[in-house]
Amino acid sequence: MAFLYDILVQEFGKRAIAQVTVPNHITDNLKSGFGQRPYQIEAFQRFILCDSEDFGGKPKRPFHLLYNMATGSGKTLIMAGLMLHLYQKGYRNFLFFVNSNNIIQKTKDNFLNPQASKYLFNDKIVIDGKEVLIKEIENFEEADIQNINLKFTTIQQLHIDLNNTKENSVTYEDFKDKKLVLIADEAHHLVAGTRSGKLFGSWEDTVKKIHDSNFENILLEFTATIDTETAELVKHYQDKVIFKYDLAEFRKDKYSKEINLIRSLYDEQERIIQALILNLYRQELATSNNINLKPVILFKAKKTIAESEKNKENFHKLIDDFSVAMVEKIHKTSTVPIVQKAFRFFEAKGISANEIVKRIQANFRFENCLSANESDSKDKKKQQEGAESDRLLNTLEEPNNPIRAVFAVQKLNEGWDVLNLFDIVRLYEDRDGKNGKPGKTTLSEAQLIGRGARYYPFALEEGQDKFTRKFDDDISNDLKTLEELYYHTKEDSRYISELKKALVDSGIYEDDENLVTKQLTLKMDFKETDFYRDGHVFYNKKLPKSFDNIKSFADLGVNRTNYRHTLSSGVGRMTSAFAGADITESEAIKAKDTKLTEIRKNTIRFALSQNPFFYFDSLSHYFPSVGSLSNFIESTAFLAGLEITFSGTADRLKEINHFDYLQALNGLLQSIEADIKSNSTEYEGSDYIKEPIHKVFKDKEIKVYKDSERADRQETLVANEPWYVYNANYGTSEEKKFVELFSRRFEGLNQKFENIYLIRNEREIKIFDKLGRAFEPDFLLFCKQLGGEQMTFQVFIEPKGNHLLGHDKWKEDFLKEIRTEQKTIKIHTDTYLITAVPFYNYNNENEFKKTLENTLNE
Repeated sequence: MAFLYDILVQEFGKRAIAQVTVPNHITDNLKSGFGQRPYQIEAFQRFILCDSEDFGGKPKRPFHLLYNMATGSGKTLIMAGLMLHLYQKGYRNFLFFVNSNNIIQKTKDNFLNPQASKYLFNDKIVIDGKEVLIKEIENFEEADIQNINLKFTTIQQLHIDLNNTKENSVTYEDFKDKKLVLIADEAHHLVAGTRSGKLFGSWEDTVKKIHDSNFENILLEFTATIDTETAELVKHYQDKVIFKYDLAEFRKDKYSKEINLIRSLYDEQERIIQALILNLYRQELATSNNINLKPVILFKAKKTIAESEKNKENFHKLIDDFSVAMVEKIHKTSTVPIVQKAFRFFEAKGISANEIVKRIQANFRFENCLSANESDSKDKKKQQEGAESDRLLNTLEEPNNPIRAVFAVQKLNEGWDVLNLFDIVRLYEDRDGKNGKPGKTTLSEAQLIGRGARYYPFALEEGQDKFTRKFDDDISNDLKTLEELYYHTKEDSRYISELKKALVDSGIYEDDENLVTKQLTLKMDFKETDFYRDGHVFYNKKLPKSFDNIKSFADLGVNRTNYRHTLSSGVGRMTSAFAGADITESEAIKAKDTKLTEIRKNTIRFALSQNPFFYFDSLSHYFPSVGSLSNFIESTAFLAGLEITFSGTADRLKEINHFDYLQALNGLLQSIEADIKSNSTEYEGSDYIKEPIHKVFKDKEIKVYKDSERADRQETLVANEPWYVYNANYGTSEEKKFVELFSRRFEGLNQKFENIYLIRNEREIKIFDKLGRAFEPDFLLFCKQLGGEQMTFQVFIEPKGNHLLGHDKWKEDFLKEIRTEQKTIKIHTDTYLITAVPFYNYNNENEFKKTLENTLNE
């Protein structure tokens, strides 16, 4: 039997899932800074589809669904969005539980604390035109029907409360006659009963009793870890896992740091010093590129808190005794390339060994170091210190958080959200693996590395995606260091092999042994051309959407058709099921059009005040020239140009009251809001900008998989061709087919054009469509007419395999738009024509060939 996530694809197809609309009550109420990622949107789409459609394999009620999502992928955001959606569907009571108090406090900040940096909601939550609050409750007797009522507890406490009833605790009685949404984080801890076959009396049994107490209850589980090795658990999960987005996909989509293992024969102290030097390098590198970064180091003890505290004590002594001699020893003896790169950077910036010592001592003062180990102390002072420690651990990225070093054993392996951890130093040297298989300690190390692999967001220019890696195809770029996590350990080939296996199995690591570094260089003949020295390439940038030219509803596509509102009425009758029924004059439904100018302005103002979308600061974002709320009401470009059609009996149409107008206005305003949002975007592509060719296209290093289609250089075809500017083509098989076609057509082009150059775009430029979506065409073709206007054509070309033709259709539509526009740009005496052709695909090669020729003849 297939898993539920596969059944959804089999039943509906990926395209149908992608077409499910995520409603505004989700997207509008989640904090805009979190900008939902494609996989997060899919997570919502799958739930909506599963809930609303009937299909073979649909889970039975009460629903029990599980999201298997990678650490750092935003599970809590999905919880928040589903809470909003289920509130709109009529649910009011939510029970959140997990196995750790630390995660409880972090999640409370996410859901309840608007001042917290990771708070997930907008300032006001508005659903169906009404403001909704999120209320923390102790038991469900405190719940109300207007708001989201949220109870937080650990699974351990929930189990105790329900099975040992005491005053003010949650009881099974609380759940009778209440439909409830249960949200379980780190849900892999809940299946011990299923795994062992002993369900009765377990945590899992407690949750099952609550879940089963009402047919309409929903249990939503979230975890990064599911056991697919145990047959009982596979069977348990099959009809529940609605969405799977693991670390391998998370890494492939560039939302994680890359992992590098730094192993050496250094002793423990020297490994620490090497990590400190790299920490300073990252900090100074970021500062020199206007990136605000405070990199953190984690020092990992093996088993006991006492070991961790001793590590911390030794570290403080090292910092006190830190010296130029220690720094110079690492400089002279380390053979790790990134360490030597760091010293070259310090030298170029005039940062001496003495200055390195001073800066490291300042960064790692005693008060900037934190012990992160669980304490079971009942002492109130120690409990307060523990709470403060947890707060600091969960806010490490914040500018006012001073912590630079964290000392820990096991506490941080689960539930720790950190973006600015860049180094983990292993302060022990033994291993517990057997027969090449990772041991328990190594697996926990891999789990910790996975937590530290969350990407630290930064952007180098406006419009650049700050949440994804930028230098995968430019591995020699210094800033790639800001996209990497280093794990420092003693050189031990057996341990390293076991750790690599654990990391590869988790999906967060790609073993370098599977990759090969290639040198991609521009041919010298090309570098000596006038085109390389003086020519330009044109692209655009992603900019915040400008609404400066929006002067009316019509400019944003607001539907001007009358909004229809049916008036409530008590008119009715009882008839026989078999008798006919003549409608009397008094019962006939009639219609009446009412202009908004005929409705009292204070009624309209009150309706506007009920919906934050129509607050003046929001309106002036979409309509900068609106001027005032009065103008919005009185101008025919806005509300005064609209009408409402009331439907009802003749008597009701004569007696339309204030409440009727208010109800109709609320509906009209929600319709206007939906139209504006559906026709607006946050970003858009700018006009074309120019950049010198020699500044954009340069020599670079790239990594490709050994023995893959990309590893073939295609050098027999391109190495000696003057029209191909690089020494090799490491593209896909479809891209190589296109280059073969181009080589066959070159002679024909050579009769009409000069300066013909085909350049593979190794992520050097992006273009953005009118919705602000980024596209990196695989090739740019430049060629200059021999006669006529002697225009230089710049043609965007994108080979595309069969499996991606449908998925990337928007990109082909964008290419067609560029071709239709045919923008011409003049620079001094040179004229450039910017154009494009639809996708190249080997199966439509002849059609593509004609289109390309027609494009160059236009």
